[in-house]
Amino acid sequence: MNWSQLITTKRFGMEDYHQKHDDRSEFERDFDRLVFSPAFRRLQNKTQVFPLPGHIFVHNRLTHSLEVSTVGKSIGNKISTELYKKYPEIPSLFSIGAIVSAACLAHDLGNPPFGHSGEKAIGAFFSESVGQSYKEIVDVLPEQWSDFEKFEGNANTFRMLTNKFLGRRDGGFVLTYSTLASIVKYPYPSIASPNGKNKFGFFQSDIGSYQKISNELGIPLLSEKENCFARFPLVYIVEAADDICYQIMDVEDAFKLKIFDFQQIKNMFFPFFDCVKQERIERILKNIYDENEKIAYLRSSVIGTLVESVSDVFLQHEQEILNGSFNKSLISALPKEKYDVYNNVSQLSLKYIYQSQMVVDIELAGYKIIYELLKVLIDAIMSPKKAYSQQILRRIPAQYDIYSDSNYIKILSVLDYISGMTDVYALDLYRKINGMSLPMI
Repeated sequence: MNWSQLITTKRFGMEDYHQKHDDRSEFERDFDRLVFSPAFRRLQNKTQVFPLPGHIFVHNRLTHSLEVSTVGKSIGNKISTELYKKYPEIPSLFSIGAIVSAACLAHDLGNPPFGHSGEKAIGAFFSESVGQSYKEIVDVLPEQWSDFEKFEGNANTFRMLTNKFLGRRDGGFVLTYSTLASIVKYPYPSIASPNGKNKFGFFQSDIGSYQKISNELGIPLLSEKENCFARFPLVYIVEAADDICYQIMDVEDAFKLKIFDFQQIKNMFFPFFDCVKQERIERILKNIYDENEKIAYLRSSVIGTLVESVSDVFLQHEQEILNGSFNKSLISALPKEKYDVYNNVSQLSLKYIYQSQMVVDIELAGYKIIYELLKVLIDAIMSPKKAYSQQILRRIPAQYDIYSDSNYIKILSVLDYISGMTDVYALDLYRKINGMSLPMI
């Protein structure tokens, strides 16, 4: 891959349209287009990790996406500055920060309600639950059924951004090819995902869209049989920004919820720094009396050092990344002493945050709600003439192709609908379907 081809302002669905109306770059327009979209606004009511706030504000998908975008832009800007020294004939390298910032903003748009458990619930419905009963009667190909059993928010994001929903324009969000490629962390379909890992980048319905993008950008096809591609280089930056924010910001939320105290977090974060930096941080902390502010300062310091470190890793491995042979994340390629500290934070988070009762409770509720919605909606699209089905189908917005001739597209349309729901909307629909909530009379 080469940088001159990898960075393009060509827009998906509007390839021949290049007219600009203002002084923004095309990638800044991507960012703005995402910010003003309903899909982005809905993220404010989707669980990140902890249940949505009552008296204590914790991160939701929207605040997480904004922070990832900020961190991604910082990493991208640092990398672009160094790359331009190496390739002064490619001024478009200075767009890397803006491309990554837009891609980070969009990276969670396809995630269903109730956090990561929402993804697991959809996959489990088709692989372990009542959804298995549809497998023999809905007449879909094995590779299509695999999309359902291994449902992945990343693949759903790509679909949301590129698919022409009914009544909408070609190209979905009509983003630039470079921004779209930066979002696809796993550039292969579900049937090619590693055993035991439900990770993939596009549904069977969207393979053609990714092929079109990869051909334009010069992304190598590694396996024609399985439609596996090399990773787009900027994906590594988006992934690193997400990893940093997901891990470090969740620890800050855990402090607010009294899962960790200040000293525990200090013990987790301090090993990120050398002795000189630790002494400087200690001096500053002595002048801060509010523990929330102390945690915020520690958090910002950790993010700062990780931004520097992953930028260095990217630059050190640039040629491997460009030739498609770099097969790990930037975080996992950190120097051992820094990776060990990051991994310790990860392990403690797994034990005390992601397995905490409040997180498990929202996951349990999410499973129940998503299972019920899937069953009722799929039953309705498969038997649309039944009286109850007709009532249910009236709830589904017209943009979803629930009357398609393809059962695969019908079910995928149900997943489009459910994954676009906020936590509150999903709960409300669940209650109405079960007669637990009635409109005001």
